[in-house]
Amino acid sequence: MMNNLIPRRSLADEVAAQLQQQITLGKYKTGEQLPIEPELMKTFGVGRSTIREAIKTLVNSGLLRVQQGLGTFVEGTEGIKEPLQQRLKRADFKDLDEVRQLIEMKIAEKAAANRTDEDLKEIRHWLALRKKAATDDKLVECVEADIRFHTAIAVASGNEVLADLYKSLTIQIKNWFLTVYSDATDFRKTQNMHEQLLKAIEANDNRKAWNIAAKIIGHTAQ
Repeated sequence: MMNNLIPRRSLADEVAAQLQQQITLGKYKTGEQLPIEPELMKTFGVGRSTIREAIKTLVNSGLLRVQQGLGTFVEGTEGIKEPLQQRLKRADFKDLDEVRQLIEMKIAEKAAANRTDEDLKEIRHWLALRKKAATDDKLVECVEADIRFHTAIAVASGNEVLADLYKSLTIQIKNWFLTVYSDATDFRKTQNMHEQLLKAIEANDNRKAWNIAAKIIGHTAQ
């Protein structure tokens, strides 16, 4: 019997991820019934409510189905839609950064076309905090302000899907930045480019906003 004790962090998500992996690797095949709840509780070292929440997550993703009075069955692995936040938790930082880069160029372009005065106020606010934190060499505060700056641009884009996608990446982006940067030096170097980006958005210059965002990305990717 397996003894996969789960860390005390997002228990249901961890159980769901391990179950999904077992199904993907063929331990449980399409149409096969999962072990009953008490067995799963022993296997993963968690309580009944955690198992039920994990099962619910996989049912919602289409991987499992629950038949009342019979049990839980593997629905099939084709076309499975893993919840985005769960997928992001196990994504490679490099892959995440590529997605971030693409989104940041598009939201800059769209923000230049669609921003409101209220949007500009929010963008300016976070850019000012970014500059102060960078000048004071406060990395954590600088990273937070930088992410909030780009999030404000995402909101200003007027595209709710793009904005939601960017917001869903922010936790991973923050962790990545705090991993690769030891101080705020790079943030000070790119402050002027960020100020140019704001000016392009203020001027409704879509093309320039895209190009400046691309320059910012080119610098951070070095």
